[in-house]
Amino acid sequence: MSPARPLDLDSPLISRAVPRLTELATELLDAGLAQIPGTEQLPPGHFTEDVVPSIVAVVATVLRAIDEQREIDADEIAALVVPVVERQAEERIPLRIAIKAFFGGVHRFWQEIAAQAQPADLPDLISLSSLLLDLLEHLNIIMAETHSDVVQSIFGTEREARRELSSALLHGGSAEELAVRADIALADEYDLLAVRVPAGDRRVLLAEDALARRRVRLAREMLNDLSGLSPLHTFDGTTGYVLLPPPADGSDAVRYGNVATELSQQLDAPVVVIEFHAVTRTRLPEAVREIAELSELAMSLGKPAGTYTLDDLMLEYQLTRPGPARDRLATRIVPLLEHPHLFEALQAHIRFGWDRKRAAAAVHLHPNSFSYRLRRVAELTGFDPSEPNDSRMLAAALTVYELFPPQRGAENE
Repeated sequence: MSPARPLDLDSPLISRAVPRLTELATELLDAGLAQIPGTEQLPPGHFTEDVVPSIVAVVATVLRAIDEQREIDADEIAALVVPVVERQAEERIPLRIAIKAFFGGVHRFWQEIAAQAQPADLPDLISLSSLLLDLLEHLNIIMAETHSDVVQSIFGTEREARRELSSALLHGGSAEELAVRADIALADEYDLLAVRVPAGDRRVLLAEDALARRRVRLAREMLNDLSGLSPLHTFDGTTGYVLLPPPADGSDAVRYGNVATELSQQLDAPVVVIEFHAVTRTRLPEAVREIAELSELAMSLGKPAGTYTLDDLMLEYQLTRPGPARDRLATRIVPLLEHPHLFEALQAHIRFGWDRKRAAAAVHLHPNSFSYRLRRVAELTGFDPSEPNDSRMLAAALTVYELFPPQRGAENE
């Protein structure tokens, strides 16, 4: 982009600003830092040593381009700006905030020039504005490319180290050296979350892989906000585990009740989260096996999106432990398989409890017809749904059957 008309160093706009260049550079830095939350907590002069000379040098480069009547050279700007951007990226200043800071400085410079402009300076002000747009274009490209390079070279390696550390902790591997590589201090205890999202259509690999990467990124960002730091996790877009330092209060209450809801909204898919509290590092491998079973159980039962604890799934979990009682319970449902209308009536009865009218309406029956079907269920299974104890047994049998359906003929064994 070329200026609207050539500028020269004798322009009043330029001659008024040059004597204040060093002072103005400090003001531009302050204006940029005002866009970054938290910088007021840093020691005085944290950015001054390298940023102010860079600002002065960039302005001098722009003035040289004006004097030589040429466009701003992107390579010259890059040589001055890249070291600053690299340091910001290494200090984990997000690119979005860094861009706001640069824009804040350039905007402050334009305000300073415009505030002193006279009506006769309007053509030069337009030309200078065009030059500043050129400068912003170069700055945006340089910042985006440099920031990306640093993230890939440094944080990509660190992220992989975190993932390896997460896996080591979850499976009982050696973690100390990995913790050093990941630049993280190991905790004695962790809150353990299992995250499950229904798998997509693996026949469409490109779309599913892209969706998985997007889910990983969104989940990581949300978990960062939750914990205030980058958590250890192995979430791959469909399933995985998260390790978080327990809160200082040591509460046993549900701590992550909103995580599944927020993740479901972010990922646009129903998310089931199982949480264990304050698991010691030595017990993590055992806890992973338990929480994996619970998450699989919740998905198999068709539980709605939400955060669950062992207490929420305690009955179903115990019912599904291997053994003759579990298998025998499941066989009680087998006689109903030849009578789908009775199976449907039992499901409605369990779902609506003792509300016979609602249960009957759910299967489009008159309550009397519904009661007749329940009597037939009692005849075939040996458990009477109208009896509280038998109804609980049928509910347990139905749960076991849906997860571990027995082979036909097993009821006679």
